[in-house]
Amino acid sequence: MLGEGSATFKWFCVSPPRSGAVQVLGSWRAPRVAACNSSFRHTTNFPAFCRGRVVRVPKGPLIRVMGTEVVIPCSVSDYDGPSEQNFDWEFSRETDFVRIVSTWDSTFTSEEYQKRVGHGDIKLRRSSNDAVELVIRNIQPTDQGRYKCSTPSTDATVQGNYDAEVQVKVISDGLSVSGSKARSSMSLRLSEGDSFKLRCSAVTTSPEHTHLHVTWQIKSGSTWRDILSLTHEGKFQPGPGYEERYRNGDIRLDTGANDTYRLSVSQASSVDGGVYRCLVSEWVRGADSSWQKIQEKSVEIASVAIQRTALDVVISTSNVSVTERDSLDLICNITTDRSGIFQAEVMWYFSASPDDTLSDAQVLLSMDHDSVVSESTLISLSHVDRNAYRLLVRDVDVEDSGYYFCQAAVWVPLHNGSWHKVVERTSAPVSVVVTALEPDYEVFLNASKTPKFSDDPTELNCRIANAQDTEANLRFTVSWYYQQRLRSDDVVTKELLATMDADWTLLLGDRSRERTQNGEIIFSKKAVDTFSLRIQWTSESDRGDYFCVISAWTRHRNNSWVKSKDVTSASVSIFWATQDYTLTVEAVKLKPFFVAGHTFEMTCKVSSKNIKTPRYSVLITAEKPLTDQSNPNGTTRIISLNQDSVVRLEDWTDQTRVDGVVLEKVQENEFRYRMYQTQISDAGLYRCVVTAWSPGGGGMWREAVNGLSNPIQIDFQTSGPVFNVSVHSDNPTIYQGELADLLCIITTEGMTLEPDDMSFDVSWFAVRSFALDREPILLASLDRRGIVSQSRRNGSSDLSLERISPLEFRLRVHGCEDHDFGNHYCVVTPWVRSATGVWQREPDIKAKPIFLSVKMDVLNAFKYPLLIGIGLATVIGLLSCLIGYCSSRWCCKKEVQETRRERRRLMSMEMD
Repeated sequence: MLGEGSATFKWFCVSPPRSGAVQVLGSWRAPRVAACNSSFRHTTNFPAFCRGRVVRVPKGPLIRVMGTEVVIPCSVSDYDGPSEQNFDWEFSRETDFVRIVSTWDSTFTSEEYQKRVGHGDIKLRRSSNDAVELVIRNIQPTDQGRYKCSTPSTDATVQGNYDAEVQVKVISDGLSVSGSKARSSMSLRLSEGDSFKLRCSAVTTSPEHTHLHVTWQIKSGSTWRDILSLTHEGKFQPGPGYEERYRNGDIRLDTGANDTYRLSVSQASSVDGGVYRCLVSEWVRGADSSWQKIQEKSVEIASVAIQRTALDVVISTSNVSVTERDSLDLICNITTDRSGIFQAEVMWYFSASPDDTLSDAQVLLSMDHDSVVSESTLISLSHVDRNAYRLLVRDVDVEDSGYYFCQAAVWVPLHNGSWHKVVERTSAPVSVVVTALEPDYEVFLNASKTPKFSDDPTELNCRIANAQDTEANLRFTVSWYYQQRLRSDDVVTKELLATMDADWTLLLGDRSRERTQNGEIIFSKKAVDTFSLRIQWTSESDRGDYFCVISAWTRHRNNSWVKSKDVTSASVSIFWATQDYTLTVEAVKLKPFFVAGHTFEMTCKVSSKNIKTPRYSVLITAEKPLTDQSNPNGTTRIISLNQDSVVRLEDWTDQTRVDGVVLEKVQENEFRYRMYQTQISDAGLYRCVVTAWSPGGGGMWREAVNGLSNPIQIDFQTSGPVFNVSVHSDNPTIYQGELADLLCIITTEGMTLEPDDMSFDVSWFAVRSFALDREPILLASLDRRGIVSQSRRNGSSDLSLERISPLEFRLRVHGCEDHDFGNHYCVVTPWVRSATGVWQREPDIKAKPIFLSVKMDVLNAFKYPLLIGIGLATVIGLLSCLIGYCSSRWCCKKEVQETRRERRRLMSMEMD
């Protein structure tokens, strides 16, 4: 810490902008409060800094005008101690300083300044903790001199400067601002769109080199707003909101002789009304080359009132009704209080709704302020007199119905020869109704063809009668409708079949679309006044009421067609009485008695009612006894003949008797069935299943009704042998790889037959399950000719089937596998030769199944793997020994050199 005694300090100042060197400012004994030398103390804006406290004031001299208020700021930085610092201000005219005011000592003020400080003419205004402003009101020439700002020390060590001085120069007031020479303030009353000019004079006789800043302002409320300024740097600066008007040249500021400044305003509007003043400020360039405003004066020039232009736009008529193809005449009247030179602009609009805005409305015609009218063919706009404009629409049609309104604007000329729109108004809409000229005609509907049966054609003709004005501007189209007839009073909605638009394009309804595309329904125009609907094949769903609607279309000016009238015809009923279809089928057996091997023959006679031109298809079926294994369902479809007389074998599978059944058409309603060389297995009930067909649409046949004949029975009375079949095996349980023998043994009872008169078809089946719950699999078969057939197998086992005696058949399974297990049985079809030498097939006989079980031989299963394993282990062991011997014999041999030992005799102990 520094005491009251003297101490020697060296001050350093670093000045980077000049040389960056460190200068020794001096060596001296400092008292308690020390400061930098005067040369540094006064350059507060000098870009150097000291190590310690720095007090700054503006760079002088400060030039101020007598009678104005002077503000001198002072700040301190780089100090220690509390954040809020105190300041002392002193003044000197020549040498000695006089104390003015202090922030911390109320007794600091000297006697000559106490009165001014007490009245507030001189005061300190703190702007922050480390800055204050010295404020001097109404400065006088006696206040010219040096002002010093000092800060008491709060630092731990005395470093830096603790005061700073600034020179203040007081000059006389040489600025004068005045308005018009005639009077100080004037009043102007202008119309909207007019132009006006205001002048003010500003001159200064200041001894210093000062610049003037001139600003024109307006006050329409309580605040002044800048309009346009000519700055002290000679630049024009428009105020907020006036930039666009300044760029367009509507607001200008011109300088004239005798230091005058003229404000010119063009196209005045309501916002330009108010009080105008001229605000002039005087600026001087300071020691730091910055501009400083030293005083400001203003004078009110004029009070301007802008009167709005009145404009009324009215259409002479309110509501207008016009007949189609007449002319529409509307007059727009314009009334304004505008005097002088002006021009009106008129524009006519059309809208479908009275609430539409101008952007939604359609522009019909317009006349600008130069009386140039836009082009139109059927619409004209003319200027009847000064305030009336006429709209004429020729040859109106229904589309011209709507709302018409007129928009007018007033234009005034400007000083540069251009025009400015001052006011614009729109009239109330006028309703215009155009009454259409409806054509007069009648519509008749008649049926030229009516159905009596289903699938008969239907044709309806819709004819236009007593039509007037059938010129090129009128066109007729048709719409066809269908309505179902109900016996009750229920209301049934109509269904659209088809309709035509103005271009005669056919649009189909949902009910008729598919049938029309298929050609079943035809819509046509037979003549100019006749439209036709034809249903090629009428069905029961087509029964009902039909009517047509004739639409009249009128062509408008834009070549578009608009529907003007619809006329509906009376309905025509399409209906015919229907009865249920009846079909009767009778089967007759032609030969009452016959034996096996003879030909069976029967006929089927068919009769029908209420069917139009029927055709029949016939199917022969047989109901076999339930003991017949070939058809467990009991009914077999044998042969059929369709309505086009095409014969087809259905479920007839006997390849030896492919030609053994015949079905033919004897008459239109009679059919005959023959079966040659009948077998015992053919026994059963035979029927004729007949289907009646009637002609349908598009050459197709439609099924009408089905009928079933009475049964004809084939029953053979015979006393032949009875065959029985059984399955036997000596060893049903076997091991894998062994042979399985299965015997199918046939026994006979009753009449004894020679072996040559008997023959058998034998088939073996297997069911791969313990229970018979799966489908049987055919293993092999042997027919009566000795031909063996086998099914395809997936395993390695094999089958053989052979006949070992006339009544015994053996099935062998070679090399059985686990998948060969299951229930095995045989099915035998006996064939017996009759006395006439014809072989008769007997019903199939199924044997009771036997279960074949396949086991696995554990010893045989592991015998070969064990032998193979032992062999491989032996080979690998021998190979390992061989490799080890070879490696030790040749690959890993090392020569060992023995160390040569010297043979010396031991010395005796006595010699040592």
